[in-house]
Amino acid sequence: MSTCTKNGGGHHLAASIGEKYKIQGVNHETYLRGLAQLRPLTYWDYVEVDTLLSLQKPRTDFKDEEVFIMYHQVTELMLKLMLHEIKQICSGDLSTEKLLVKVSRLNRYTGILINSFDIMKHGMDYDDYNTFRCALAPASGFQSVQFRYIELYCTRLQNLVNAEGKQRLPIDPRTEDYFEQIYWRDAGTDRIACQKTLTLQLFEERYLAELIRTAQEMKGKTLEEKITGKTLPEDLVSELKNFDYLYNVKWPLVHLETAAFFLDRKGENKAATGGSKWKNYLHPESQQRKFFPDLWTGNNILEWKANEHLQTQR
Repeated sequence: MSTCTKNGGGHHLAASIGEKYKIQGVNHETYLRGLAQLRPLTYWDYVEVDTLLSLQKPRTDFKDEEVFIMYHQVTELMLKLMLHEIKQICSGDLSTEKLLVKVSRLNRYTGILINSFDIMKHGMDYDDYNTFRCALAPASGFQSVQFRYIELYCTRLQNLVNAEGKQRLPIDPRTEDYFEQIYWRDAGTDRIACQKTLTLQLFEERYLAELIRTAQEMKGKTLEEKITGKTLPEDLVSELKNFDYLYNVKWPLVHLETAAFFLDRKGENKAATGGSKWKNYLHPESQQRKFFPDLWTGNNILEWKANEHLQTQR
């Protein structure tokens, strides 16, 4: 039995359509006439396949550069999926069951990001990558703003400042003060000489004002603050801690291992295209991010999963 038959057939459907547009104050017959003229929807039009496949524009003749571009484009789409879920959590009053579903999705997406680093590590020719990457400076994955938005939606600004940065904060810091000391600025700032890399300068010119505005808007509304002071079921606590661990420990470590494969192999110690001190910056012990610090009372996020080997090359 079709859905239309269950709901009373075509007359009921037409009445529902008419009522919908009547509420909106428009003539539904106009929309029906337009519907009759539409071409059939196709997969390639709906997903914008032609546009999507035209977005890879290598800067060199090395074939694996296209792999490099597509990998990062897929990563950005995955980050957008995560933001899609996190924004729903932060903007609504979700039930415990719904929140568990959303956080489980975040863990699934983060797991995909972690596993996808095999494409970077084993999917490109070592010598070709180390040649064409020089043409990409000063661009860097550091400049992925969606990564920063996820942080701002997930947790308070003070959780994005490491121990050294907290010592530099004034009493009663403003949003701007937190951004002066935020952990990721260490990747592109010589604190002693007060100099910034071009990578960081360009990033801040493009995004800093919007990041500050977002942080101000998210005060009291972050995922962390949504769960603060609430009694949560064990399965939700476990999923939240798993997300914290996967995103702020496991993923940075896999990124670090992949960077070391290309930049530190054979003791060469090459520089990153963004000019950062990548070994220190990428390690979670340096970043010290925790989205949900109250969940880690008596626990060390770095050692949460005993079966994980967290020590990598420093």
